[in-house]
Amino acid sequence: MSSAVKILLIIVLTFMVSCANAQIDTLSREQVKAKEKVHSPKTATLLALVPGAGQAYNRKYWKMPIVYASMGTCIYFAISNQKEFKRFKNAYMQRDNGEHDEFYGILSQEAILNNMDRNRTIRDYMLAGTILLYALQIVDATVDAHLFYFDVGDNLSARFYPQTFNTAYTRTPILGVGCSLNF
Repeated sequence: MSSAVKILLIIVLTFMVSCANAQIDTLSREQVKAKEKVHSPKTATLLALVPGAGQAYNRKYWKMPIVYASMGTCIYFAISNQKEFKRFKNAYMQRDNGEHDEFYGILSQEAILNNMDRNRTIRDYMLAGTILLYALQIVDATVDAHLFYFDVGDNLSARFYPQTFNTAYTRTPILGVGCSLNF
């Protein structure tokens, strides 16, 4: 592993350990209103630039392994396909120069080229998936921070029912859907 990857891994693990030691407070409504300004979506977004840190800030620790597993899987397959791409590229270049390669007598030059293209395509998709997952975890942390103090009590309900409406001009009834929200 390169030194930059090791340093990033140490920083992420240190942050995870410090977040795991945090305690969750039980707050009354007055304390929640007083602390509402403390829990900032801006802070959650900035912390989410480090994958999983925004989820830890929002106290959604169960999301952190999902973030790391999904991004790690994409990165693993991107690296794996890059290695295979280089392997087939080297074989293609050796065969193009008239030398024997590791696939001599096993694969044709066209099959080597097809494998090279397939691995490059999969690598590119995995990198795009990693970038997409990175952006999604930032959006998740931001939205979660906005909804941090959202009341999800037992007295929330929604009721949908059929209803007829009269049109203004023809006075013929039209079937529709009514909705009643209680909060």
